[in-house]
Amino acid sequence: MAQHSNIVGGSTAKRVINCPGSVALVARMPPKPSSIYADTGTLLHNVIAEVLDGNLDPADFIGMVHENITFDQDLMNDKILPALAALNEIDPEKKMEYVVETVVGFGDVLPGVFGSADLIGRIGDTAYIMDWKFGDGVVVEVEENPQPMFYAAAAMRTPEAAWAFKDATKIELVIVQPPHVRRWETTPRRIQLFEKELIAAVKAAQQPDADLASGDWCRWCAAKPICPLMTGVVDRARMASLKDINADQLSTYLDMIDQLEGWIKDVRALAMQMLEADVAVPGYKLVPKRATRQWIDDEKALEAMQAVWSDQNDLTEVKVISPAKAEKLFKKEKLALPTELIVAVSSGNTLVSEDDPRPAALQIGKQLSAALGKLV
Repeated sequence: MAQHSNIVGGSTAKRVINCPGSVALVARMPPKPSSIYADTGTLLHNVIAEVLDGNLDPADFIGMVHENITFDQDLMNDKILPALAALNEIDPEKKMEYVVETVVGFGDVLPGVFGSADLIGRIGDTAYIMDWKFGDGVVVEVEENPQPMFYAAAAMRTPEAAWAFKDATKIELVIVQPPHVRRWETTPRRIQLFEKELIAAVKAAQQPDADLASGDWCRWCAAKPICPLMTGVVDRARMASLKDINADQLSTYLDMIDQLEGWIKDVRALAMQMLEADVAVPGYKLVPKRATRQWIDDEKALEAMQAVWSDQNDLTEVKVISPAKAEKLFKKEKLALPTELIVAVSSGNTLVSEDDPRPAALQIGKQLSAALGKLV
């Protein structure tokens, strides 16, 4: 079962509220491939959920694997133990009743809108929403953050979680981003007002002319490569001549840098993804990156060179020297390199215009995913 709605979820609530038109654009995009950062986050969420749900020792999970990411001592010390310490700081007397990894939604109020709350709890007259953030890059603030507010509003509508909010006078939203803990106390009334705002945004997103708006919520939007606002920004920046740019305009463009850089990166990634799946991108192709020569067999190459080279210390570093370095040495003495033991290996593909003289890379055995069909 999917843990996040494809309409709006906790992590996309800010974008949808501010840019309802993004919902339709994102629906046209293929799913983004996972990353080491996302896989590590999923692994850590799985571990802490198991630890809290069963009152277990985190050390018991060392060696647990998710998508080739292994839970080890460093991840336990750097991420899980500080997160558990944050919970102990909030609930030192272990009085909190809580549930973890709970799917919460809005029922008939917003059909199809749901998400997974990391922890929902209750102490006295205060309900708690805790959200684990295990990434190191972007600092996540908690005050008026739509993501935990989304989970709180959805939990209040979900029978399995509503107990935590019954007769509560305070709601505390907590973002744990080891080693930092950020807490914000609000009220049920504020969460109800947020829900009204969310409902209005989802209804607006269903309209064919839903508004688009750019802002910091664009950073993680999958639709940047096809967003009219983003492409318009690029076109205007390209057409403006240097002499017409005054200081105020330049300041505006500087404010757009993060958005533009993210857009450029996502456009390139989307083009790569499509071409690697054998979907034509007019005017572009993939070519192999520059190949670097490697020994087919290090030991055989070393033996062949040792047979003719006097100072054998020249031939090894931590491993056998590369074919390029060996070639320089052998040229000085006019000796033949064992070329039959060398193979050129490209480190991958790169995107170029179609008029590049290099032959296109051959994509073998890759089929178009169902999601890519949305782009046709």
